[in-house]
Amino acid sequence: MPSTLTSTQSSQMDAAQGRPQMMKAIAVFPGRPGSVHLAELPKPAVTDIAGGRGVLVRILRVGVDGTDKEINAAEYGEAPEGSLFLVLGHESFGVVEEVGARVTELMPGDYVVATVRRPGMSIYDRIGTSDMTTDDVYFERGISRRHGFLTEHYVEDPEFLVKVPQDLGDVGVLLEPTTVVEKGIAQAFEIQRRLRVWHPKKAAVIGAGTIGLLATLALRLRGVEVTTFAKQRRPYLNSDLVEALRARYASAEGEGSFLDVAAKYGPFDLIFEASGFAPLVFDAMQALAKNGVLVLSSVTGSDHKVEVPADRINLSFVLGNKVMVGTVNANREYFETGVKDLSQAALEYPGWLNRLLTHPVKGLENYRQLFDYLEHGQGVIKAFCQVAQASGDR
Repeated sequence: MPSTLTSTQSSQMDAAQGRPQMMKAIAVFPGRPGSVHLAELPKPAVTDIAGGRGVLVRILRVGVDGTDKEINAAEYGEAPEGSLFLVLGHESFGVVEEVGARVTELMPGDYVVATVRRPGMSIYDRIGTSDMTTDDVYFERGISRRHGFLTEHYVEDPEFLVKVPQDLGDVGVLLEPTTVVEKGIAQAFEIQRRLRVWHPKKAAVIGAGTIGLLATLALRLRGVEVTTFAKQRRPYLNSDLVEALRARYASAEGEGSFLDVAAKYGPFDLIFEASGFAPLVFDAMQALAKNGVLVLSSVTGSDHKVEVPADRINLSFVLGNKVMVGTVNANREYFETGVKDLSQAALEYPGWLNRLLTHPVKGLENYRQLFDYLEHGQGVIKAFCQVAQASGDR
C-alpha cells in the first residue's frame, strides 16, 4: 500500500462531516533515497491567501524532469516547515476553479501555469527577480521548502500565475521548461548590449532533450541558423524534431566530437549548453566565435575530471571578448515570453510541440510508472502526469 500522510495546513471543509476534504499528492521524504510515495493532504481554499487574493487552481498536467529524479535520489530538496514530506512537481498546468473577491486578473476557466521560485529576502527577491536571489535559503515549489504541483489542487496569489491561451491547452505543460530557454537567451542578449550591435547568425545547442529541443525552437523562431548536437545517430524522434524546425542535427556517433562539428559549421555566435555532461562545456568554450556568448543551463552533480587547453581557452576569451554565463530558474518575465514563443511555434510548426509529450501517465496513483519513465524510460522526451481531464485532452 502507498504511504499516506496528512498535513495541518488550512483547507476546505467537508460540509457534511466537518472534516477537511482530502486530496492525493506525489511526495518524497527529503533526504531519504527512493522515498517517492502517494501522500494525502487537505484541499486548499481561496481564503488561504489573505486579502481576497486567492486563486484556486485544479491541476490538469504536471511534467517531471531530472530535478524530480534527483530529489527522489536525495541529492537535494527540502520539505516545508512543519511537514515531513515534500510534494513534488514544478512543471504545472491547470485551470482556475475559483477566485477571491479582489482578484481581477483571472477568472474561472482560465488556463494558468504557476511560476516556481518564491520571494526570499535579497534585493533581487524584492524587485520581482527571485530567480537571481543571493539567499542561501530559497523557496521553490516542489523543490525547496514549498510544496509542488503533483497533486489535485493548489491555491496561489495571481502574482505567481501566468495565463495561458486556450489554444495552448494541449501543450501548456511545456511552458515551465520553456522558461529556462527564454531566460538563457534573454540574458545573452542583455549581456550583448555591451556591443551596441549584436545580431547572432549561427548558434549551437548542445543536447537534444527537452531543453535542447526547446532552445532549438526558440532560436529558430528568432531566425538564427542552428546546429543541434547530441550523442545518438540520426534518425530518431529527437533528430526528426530538430530537422522539422529546419535546423541541423549532428551527433557524436555520426559526425564525431562537438569540436569536429564546430570546425565544419562554426564558430558559433551563441551556444546553449543543455547536455547535462559538464566536459562538453570546455569544448563549447573553444567553439565560440569572437564576441560570442556561451549559456550554461545544465545542473551537473557528478565529479567528472578532464584535461583542457587552459591557456588557449583563456587567451581566446580575452582576445575575443567572449562571455560565459550560467542560468537557472526563471521569473514571470520569462514565463510571459514563453507563452508568446509557444503561441508562435503552434502557428509556424503545427503539431511540433505535441510531439514532445511522449510519455503520459494517467492519475497520481500511477506514480511508480511515472518515475519508471523518468528513471529508466527509452525515448522519453517529456513524461507527464495527466492529473485531470480538460477540453482538448485525449
